[in-house]
Amino acid sequence: MAQLDRREFLTTAGGTVAAGLAMQTLGSHAAWAAAGRPGHERAGYGPLRRTRAKNTGEELLALPAGFSYTVFGFTGTPMSDGVATPIAHDGMAAFAGPRPGAVRLIRNHEVRTPPGSPIGRVHVPGSARYDDLGVAGTTTLDVEPHTGRVLQSFVSLNGTIVNCAGGIMYRHRGWLTCEETTAGPAQGWQQKHGYIFEVPLRGPRPGRPAASQPIKAMGRFSHEAVAVDPRTGYVYETEDDSGKPDGFYRFRPRNPHDLSAGGVLEMLKIKDRPGYDTREGQRMGARLPVEWVRIEDPDPDLENGAATCTQQGLAAGGAKFNRLEGCWYGAGSIYFNSTSGGDVKNGDAPNPDGYREGYGQVWRYIPSRRHRDGGTLVLVYESPGRKVLDSPDNLTFTPRGGIILCEDDASSADADTHPLAPDLTNVNRLIGLDPGGAPFEFAVNLTDDSEFAGACFSPDGSTLFANNLGNTADLTPPGRTYAIRGPWHRGPL
Repeated sequence: MAQLDRREFLTTAGGTVAAGLAMQTLGSHAAWAAAGRPGHERAGYGPLRRTRAKNTGEELLALPAGFSYTVFGFTGTPMSDGVATPIAHDGMAAFAGPRPGAVRLIRNHEVRTPPGSPIGRVHVPGSARYDDLGVAGTTTLDVEPHTGRVLQSFVSLNGTIVNCAGGIMYRHRGWLTCEETTAGPAQGWQQKHGYIFEVPLRGPRPGRPAASQPIKAMGRFSHEAVAVDPRTGYVYETEDDSGKPDGFYRFRPRNPHDLSAGGVLEMLKIKDRPGYDTREGQRMGARLPVEWVRIEDPDPDLENGAATCTQQGLAAGGAKFNRLEGCWYGAGSIYFNSTSGGDVKNGDAPNPDGYREGYGQVWRYIPSRRHRDGGTLVLVYESPGRKVLDSPDNLTFTPRGGIILCEDDASSADADTHPLAPDLTNVNRLIGLDPGGAPFEFAVNLTDDSEFAGACFSPDGSTLFANNLGNTADLTPPGRTYAIRGPWHRGPL
C-alpha cells in the first residue's frame, strides 16, 4: 500500500475520507509487524549506533547516524537558587527562552519519597506551597540546546507529590503539572492530593517558585497528563491508576484563561455502548462515536468513602481504558496512549477484574465540529509485541506529523534486552510512529533501566528534549535531560 501524504494523515475532524485511508495504512503496518517484520527496520532514520554526548563525552544514548546530543540537569547538580537538582525527571514542555537561541523547559519531578523526606526533594524553604511536607514539583531551566549550557535553573513549584506528567497551558502561558496519586493525611501528608496545578511560564524565578494551588474542579484522581485544545481551551486528561479500569476525561472551563474559575469535568463514553471496554478486542482504524458524561463530584471526599471520579464516570457508562499515560494535541486531534492495553499480553499478573495487560495502544480523539458535542475515537496503533513497542508512557506530536513514544517497561515478566546495551536486562527506548503509523526505534538508553520521559520539541522544531527518569526515591541512578539535534528533514519526525 502506498505511503500516505502527511497532510492526509493529519486531517482534522472533517476529513473523513483521508482519515479512513490513514487508518487503513495503520492497520497494514500492524499486520506487517505482527507477522514478525519489525517496523523499526523499515521506517525512521536508519540503524542506531552508540553515541557520545557532545558536551561530556559520555556514551549515554544510541541514536541514528547524523544525530548528536548534549546532556544536562543531572540529579544533584546545584541550581541557580542554591537547591540541588531533584530526582525523578518526568513530564516536560519546551517554550521560547529569554534570549535568541535559548529554550525554557518546565520539568516535572515524580518524587515518591515519604512525607518531608530530604532525599532529592523539590523544596524552597519559606515559599508558598500547598503541602509543607510535599516532596515533588517542577523545575524551570533556560538552556542553549546546541551546547548544553544551562543559563539558569530553579524550582518553579513545590509542595506537591508524585508530579508525573502534565501539558502546555492555553495560549502557551505555562505548564499544567499533574499529581499521579490520591494520597492524603492518612498517608502522612498535610493535605489531600490528586490534583492539577499551574506553573506560569513567567513569574517564578530563583528562590521564588509559583504558589502551588490545586485546581479542584479539574478532578481528584491519579492524573498522568493533559492536552489543551487551542481552539476551545478544553483540557483533556488521562488517568493512570494501576490495576483498575481508568477513564479519559475532559474539562470544559468557564474561562480558558482562568482555570480556577471552575468548569465541567466529563468522562468519555462510546455512544450507545455503556461501559465499553477499549483494553482489548479493538480494531485499528475503527471509528467509535463518542459522547461525554458528567462527573458530578470532581473533588470527592475519598477519605470518607465518596465515589471516585472513575466510579462516577463508569457508573454513567464511561469507557474503560487501562493505565492512560501521555497526551498531546496535534493537528486538530488529541493523541493519548494506554501503556498496557492490547491483545498481545505482556505476562504480568492479571488485574483484579481479570484483565491481562498488553504492550500498549495509541489512541486519537477527534473532536466534533461543534466541539462540545460528541467526537470520534480511533485506535491509531496497538503493539504486536515488546520488540516493536513496550509500555508507551509520555508522548509528543512531532513537527512533521509523527509521534514519539517514551517507553517505560518496568515489568519483570519479560526481559527487554538490546544488542546495543548488552549489560542491561530491561532497556527503554524512544519509539517513533511515522505519519502512516509505522513504528521505528529512534533512541536507546544505554546507561540504566530507567524510563524515557518528557519528550518535547523546541518551538522552532530543531531540538528534541527528553529525560531519563532516574530513581523516584533515591539519588542513583540520576535523572538527566537531553537535547537531541540532527537531520530531522530526512525522516518523519
